[in-house]
Amino acid sequence: MDASDLRIVSLSQLAGTQNWRLSLAHDRAEQLLIWITRGQGRLLLDGQRRGVGTHNAIVVPARHLFALDLGRQGVGQAVIVPEGCQILFPQLPRLLRIREVSAMSELTVLMEAATREQSTARPLTGQAMEAHGALISVWLQRQMALEEHAPQKRNAAGRLTAAYCRRISEHFRAPMTMADHAAALSVTPTHLTRVCRASTGRTAADLLTERVLYEARLLLTSTRVPAQDIARHLGFGSAAYFTRFMQQHTRMTPTLLRRAAQPVAEAA
Repeated sequence: MDASDLRIVSLSQLAGTQNWRLSLAHDRAEQLLIWITRGQGRLLLDGQRRGVGTHNAIVVPARHLFALDLGRQGVGQAVIVPEGCQILFPQLPRLLRIREVSAMSELTVLMEAATREQSTARPLTGQAMEAHGALISVWLQRQMALEEHAPQKRNAAGRLTAAYCRRISEHFRAPMTMADHAAALSVTPTHLTRVCRASTGRTAADLLTERVLYEARLLLTSTRVPAQDIARHLGFGSAAYFTRFMQQHTRMTPTLLRRAAQPVAEAA
């Protein structure tokens, strides 16, 4: 399979055995469909915190801030549609609570068929996965068209939180404070913090910090880029400030974080 082909992984594979890869607020270059088959937890998506559970389908478009915490008991699968793939899932972040047994069974059958195809080394596997992905996309569109899955109207507070989450995804690498983002949204930092806490359970500063922390941990554990270059890339004024930031939020220095992740990376 080519790197641009659709693929299906378990939630544990998506997290890479490291819970922060899902539980910290972040965005991704690829589109995701997450299908939860067991467990309960919390989802941050489109500037809202919501409970999730078994037979919930989560649509996460590329570059949309989200976080998912299902705990150790959570089980599910994720359909990953990378950049360059011809398949296009609906570009609206959505949480679908599937109640019809026939709809649950249909998606399960589609994902199982795609998983079997993915595990083979037959010719034209990429084209076959694209066809499976198209059917999954049709399933999604049909579900999103149902009245029971119509999105609720967002009030001003909800729209503001969603706009702030979009700003984080676009500008988290820039040396901008939460106050800078508030000014760009024409509100005070106090109001933005209050609204974000009400909508997401996190303050505005928490959301920004989590996105920066996610990127820092990802770069430290999956690349060999020097820590000082990562610090500069993420808008830190100095490598020392970056080290203090990482120690505050992980209790480890960048060097120790990288060293601790090496056995995981080698095993993968």
